[in-house]
Amino acid sequence: MKPWSLVIATALVASLHAQAPATYETGVMLKASDFLPANLLRGPSYRVRDQVPTDGYMAHFTIDSDFGTFTAIGLPEAKRRITEAEAIRKLVETSKGDLFAEGLKRSVEQPIDAVKHIVKNPVEAAKQAPKTVGHFFVKVGSGIGRGVTRAVDRVDDAAKSGHTDAGQAASAAGRGIGNAAKSAAGFDKAKLDTAKQLGVDPYSDNERLQEEMDKVTWAFFAGGLPLRIGAAAASAGLAVAATNMVGIPEDTYALTSGELADRDERSLHAMGVSLEDIKDFQIQRVLSTTRRHRIVTYLEAMPKASGRGDVVRLANACNTPEQADFLISGLAILAERDRTGAAAYVSLKVLGRLPGATTATGELHVPAPVDHVTWTDEVAGFAQRDDLGTAPKVLLHTGRMSAAATAGILAAGWTTVGVAYPSR
Repeated sequence: MKPWSLVIATALVASLHAQAPATYETGVMLKASDFLPANLLRGPSYRVRDQVPTDGYMAHFTIDSDFGTFTAIGLPEAKRRITEAEAIRKLVETSKGDLFAEGLKRSVEQPIDAVKHIVKNPVEAAKQAPKTVGHFFVKVGSGIGRGVTRAVDRVDDAAKSGHTDAGQAASAAGRGIGNAAKSAAGFDKAKLDTAKQLGVDPYSDNERLQEEMDKVTWAFFAGGLPLRIGAAAASAGLAVAATNMVGIPEDTYALTSGELADRDERSLHAMGVSLEDIKDFQIQRVLSTTRRHRIVTYLEAMPKASGRGDVVRLANACNTPEQADFLISGLAILAERDRTGAAAYVSLKVLGRLPGATTATGELHVPAPVDHVTWTDEVAGFAQRDDLGTAPKVLLHTGRMSAAATAGILAAGWTTVGVAYPSR
């Protein structure tokens, strides 16, 4: 079994039941238009390949763009990558404009006071800072100075050679100052604003996106100019729509990663999650800042449910980003139903790698954030598992199920409810 299949298999499988049918289905080949609306299949700088294989649970998309080929497992990630491809295009266009060039020039020749003061007077800046962070500012001064020097060298070299590579020069400056320097100079807040204008995850693992955001944000921020990202500035609704499409909580753009971590820690503590589990949660390698905040946000949306600490421990046990995203999508389904009044959950449960929830009437709701389910041995094993008790069981599934999968799940005593991927 391929590694990506294990992500879903481990989420749904308990032990196979002796009454499973003799033959099973396999994944099928579908079309991108079966999952995505026509306006998302192709954009100015990307195209979603028409053939979309499925593995019995999830659709596997391939997106060709001017900035590389992106792969995506599942509809939410496909939408996320599409949004990121368009964001990269807008950033690249911005970096070719006169205002960007002016910002880069000013960032080198006359940086804004907050940056200039630290570059020229790192020791004095450290003395003026609170003692608790004095050592931090010493490192900041050195880092920014080296970064700006490298940027100046790149600009000079480009001018001497007859090439004007302002974009690469700004990228070098952005990398040179380092994350700590960006944070101290206020760069992190500026980058959050950039991400918000684009409607993308500021903590995305898309390296090209991060590079372009660093490059453009640094030129405008250090140059003391207001940043407006192409069409996003003229039609903010597009950015809002993109943000909703990829499920990013609004306050992700208002608070820095450190501020979000503090907020989430306080919230988890109020839920009764142990300090040890909170600490593990904050340093979990596969949980990005956005992933952690989404988990906390969804747990907050189910205030009457016990067992939220069990879900945090489940998140801490995720081994890959794909496992974490599958868990998060499941939580999003439960939180949306609780928020809208479709259900009122009194407890959360951990079922293998899936979260489950029980209602006041005793129903067990299990979310399945999938794209196209076929009747495989793994699905049969999940449907027929005998460790879920005798309470009524409801499968909350996104996407579609084959006729055989639907029949098999219903025969095992489940009720199936089709739900949409939550937009928040």
